[in-house]
Amino acid sequence: MAGGLFHMAHPAITLSGIAGNIISFLVFLAPVTTFLQVYRKKSTGGFSSVPYVVALFSSVLWIFYALVKTNSRPLLTINAFGCGVEAAYIVFYLAYAPRKAKLRTAAYFLVLDVAAFALIVGVTLFAVPKHLQVKFLGSVCLAFSMAVFVAPLSIIVKVVKTKSVEFLPISLSFCLTLSAVAWFCYGLFTKDPFVMYPNVGGFFFSCVQMGLYFWYRKPRNANAAVLPTTSDGAAAAAPVQVQGQVIELPVNTIAILSVSPIPIVGVHKIEVVDSQNKDAAAAAEACRMAAANPDGPPPQVIEIVPAAL
Repeated sequence: MAGGLFHMAHPAITLSGIAGNIISFLVFLAPVTTFLQVYRKKSTGGFSSVPYVVALFSSVLWIFYALVKTNSRPLLTINAFGCGVEAAYIVFYLAYAPRKAKLRTAAYFLVLDVAAFALIVGVTLFAVPKHLQVKFLGSVCLAFSMAVFVAPLSIIVKVVKTKSVEFLPISLSFCLTLSAVAWFCYGLFTKDPFVMYPNVGGFFFSCVQMGLYFWYRKPRNANAAVLPTTSDGAAAAAPVQVQGQVIELPVNTIAILSVSPIPIVGVHKIEVVDSQNKDAAAAAEACRMAAANPDGPPPQVIEIVPAAL
């Protein structure tokens, strides 16, 4: 038997399969915070649907592989769960996305999750001999998985260029590393190279991301803050001093403040105004934040005032 989920005649296979399912379960649920933000704002903002469409394609592809191969219940169970979760993400995205984003998402879904998958199913069942179907389909899964694992290269290049880990979620990288280890072990114990080899690449790229995070991570300083700012015709602002809850910046500066460990989850843009408009702007921002999260704690107000010239 190659992969019974709870068959203790093969404890190594069982334990690695269960570990892979648990960790992948957490990875699949990682975008929940993003969609909670979408629900509160009633808008998808600048979020892209591509990761969810690709993840759905990956899940249905591995389900088909598990069915053709047989005796691969850990692969079947976690990807069935992932298929349902990713489909729910896409439906939720379509509910709040603007019209152009909806059309793009529908096009991605039809091309990748319907047409491409149907083509792979048709070729596997009708054009490939029975004894080669597992090998052919496994090769397709391997190639696609490697392409997905190589995708973070764009993030790695951005981190190196900017020397900033703002867009590098360390918790997700850590979970992906553990997931790669668990599924590599499962592929090793079941002698399945199509599961084993892609996770070598996944482990490598996840470790590179974590290494870059700790290399470029800037320690927090209680007395100083560096805010990414822009201003009309002005040079980038230098590090600013924080005294209590007051941050001093030049008038008309735009301060971009991340409100989550994963920057794409939510960003607040605050414009520094002069003293005459300060109270009205602060009140309006506090009201907006309270309306966006009525059940949460009251928003923390940090005063940002023009710096003395």
